[in-house]
Amino acid sequence: MQLGVAVPAALAALGGVLLAWWSSAEGSFTPLLSGVLLVALWLLQFRYKLLIWLLIAGVVFISVQHEWGRRLPVGLSGEDVTVQALVTNVQQEEGSSRLRLTIEACQAPDHLPNCHALGTVRVSAYGEAVYRVGERWQMTLRLRPPGGFVNPDTFDFEQWLWREGIHATGYVRPEPTPQRLALATPTLRQMALGLLSSQPLEARTQRWLAALSLGDSEQLTQDDWALLNATGTTHLVVISGLHVGLVASFTLLLARLVARVISPTNWRLRPWPWWVAAGAAVGYAILAGLAPPAMRAMVMTVLGLWVLSGRHSPGPWQAWWLALALVLVADPLSFWRPGLWLSFIAVGWLIIIWQGRTRPKGFRGWCWALVRSQLLLAPLMAAAVLLAFGRIAPAAPLINLVAVPWVSSVMVPGALLGWLLSPLPGVGLVMWWCFEQALSVFHHLLVLTVQYVPLWEPSPRLVYPLAGSLLLLSLCWGLPVVSVWLRIGATLLTVCLPVWLHEDALPEGVLRVIVYDVGQGQLIELRSANHRMLYDTGPRFRSGFMPLQTLWPPGQRFDQVMVSHADTDHAGGVGGLLSDHHVGQWLAPYGEALPVPSMACEYGQQWMRDGIRYRVLWPPAGKNSLSSNDRSCVLEVSAGEQRLLITGDVGRDIERRFVADVEAPVSALVAGHHGSRTSSGVQFVQISRPEHVIFSAGRGNPFNHPVDEVVRRFRQQQSCLWSTAHDGALAFSLQADQPVKVVPLRKFQGIRKRC
Repeated sequence: MQLGVAVPAALAALGGVLLAWWSSAEGSFTPLLSGVLLVALWLLQFRYKLLIWLLIAGVVFISVQHEWGRRLPVGLSGEDVTVQALVTNVQQEEGSSRLRLTIEACQAPDHLPNCHALGTVRVSAYGEAVYRVGERWQMTLRLRPPGGFVNPDTFDFEQWLWREGIHATGYVRPEPTPQRLALATPTLRQMALGLLSSQPLEARTQRWLAALSLGDSEQLTQDDWALLNATGTTHLVVISGLHVGLVASFTLLLARLVARVISPTNWRLRPWPWWVAAGAAVGYAILAGLAPPAMRAMVMTVLGLWVLSGRHSPGPWQAWWLALALVLVADPLSFWRPGLWLSFIAVGWLIIIWQGRTRPKGFRGWCWALVRSQLLLAPLMAAAVLLAFGRIAPAAPLINLVAVPWVSSVMVPGALLGWLLSPLPGVGLVMWWCFEQALSVFHHLLVLTVQYVPLWEPSPRLVYPLAGSLLLLSLCWGLPVVSVWLRIGATLLTVCLPVWLHEDALPEGVLRVIVYDVGQGQLIELRSANHRMLYDTGPRFRSGFMPLQTLWPPGQRFDQVMVSHADTDHAGGVGGLLSDHHVGQWLAPYGEALPVPSMACEYGQQWMRDGIRYRVLWPPAGKNSLSSNDRSCVLEVSAGEQRLLITGDVGRDIERRFVADVEAPVSALVAGHHGSRTSSGVQFVQISRPEHVIFSAGRGNPFNHPVDEVVRRFRQQQSCLWSTAHDGALAFSLQADQPVKVVPLRKFQGIRKRC
């Protein structure tokens, strides 16, 4: 390989991705592409060798643009389409199945845009039908373009859908009944999973074996992932460099032993053991499903074997750049995957800290090399994870010192030996029983770690300074020419920074309000200097998913939680609060059935917290015959002359009964019943005169909330309109003598009137 070929190839691939990213902005595609082509043609006059790099950039650019073009057209959102599809993944959930389908044929109604380009979709299927990977089905789907909730400091589901190549989401329509067109042709991986499920092993052992040895990490439960995330050990479960590298290393060791027996005089010169090891790495990655982490590990392992073989091989950095180029060309969407950059940063840093050092010798030498590598790698990876995900596992450096050798030297070899010896009756099962005992030790270690050193999500203002100090710490201790005093100073800075930059409490008389984006439901957080309250808890969907569980790490403290009424779109997250958080006081209307004892909210209640006044305007005290919607708790919150009013799901008749108690004008109103025509009556709108109106509704919801007549009513009142469906979560502050300024998290021109 010529010197300098790998770096331009990687830069060309990166350039193609960035060009496709920038050109995706509306209106920028044609002029940007035209300018790039003109520059490229001008450069070709001088250097014809640039053509190969332009071709690489062009391939990547076209691949990304092709992905954009396969997304569901907006005109088909909420419409039924008939498809013939291949089932590529199945996740069983309570009462439903989550399917990933590759669309082979798609038919939309004649008056709507066509869906021929649609590629991969992720849908929920309800009912008794059983779906298996590899089957072909004809079914009717109701789809929507890829999207997700937009809330502060939370997982970006829409970005995840994009980088996974999913072009639409939705559900399978029960009518017409889905029809199976072809049975699955079993693959080696599916047969292995079937064999594993028939073994007399614990359910936890089966799913961890599937994840660690076959790459089927989707079998892990939400609790498993939460435990791994909280301890910084997720990388040990995903089929990655650790697993592929172990297979390649073990194969290379055996192959070189065979070579030594066959040709004892010149076995070191034999190239075939390296080829066998590379073939084993490729074969194992394919068996594990060739998911992006496995593919990335396969490329890096094969190139690493080439470098170590020393036969016309590139240097470590050339191999690093070449691996980056190959991964981006093979999977351009990996540019948006944090795992790509975490992997390449880790490998690059290992090259730096080991370049020029002698190879370790003996057991003690290799143990010290492992400890040194982990300690020098930990702060850099903590900084990268902090920037990518906004969280940090404080115990990760220490826990990985134990977990990495335990998983790599005990658990993974035990799992792989179990497969290798499975044809021998009982022998493979013995190896898996040993794996089960090792897994119990590993799991117990993780549980203890979370119990005593939980996951930490620092405040947003601390993320960048802390990441910078961790990066400085890693550089000071990893580079050989840094003085001892600078290393000590970087360590003290990293330790003291969280204390110096602790989050300041809100001042007296200021209330911070966030109306969260939870789909077709409602969840509002009200926070002052020493008081934290929730109004409603968001929905719970048929699959059991609660958006509330994605908003905060476990262990949060809420002084009060007011549930407006017991409908699942308002009280669906109560279970999540009970299992993961601490609540000082529950409030709900008298007669509403909640799974927790609560104090009745009733007209006339009021209290002060941190200079903020809270008043309950509805329902009346005692037993009543009102519907669940009409007995909703109505809460008014005041900071000086600024007022927030939340009316739950009460109807127009109830609004007329408490509107006289409302202090107008209202600074911010969370519109009743998500903008339904049953609420926000003319009289109520005219008397309350809200400056800002917020509709808490789901994007593309089947009820068309907020309805047009309600929107027009508020516009006639000159209100500024906001919707979580279009704007994501909405944040604002109530403070005396300060006007309310609503800040949307999604920069999208929705239904609101400009203020």
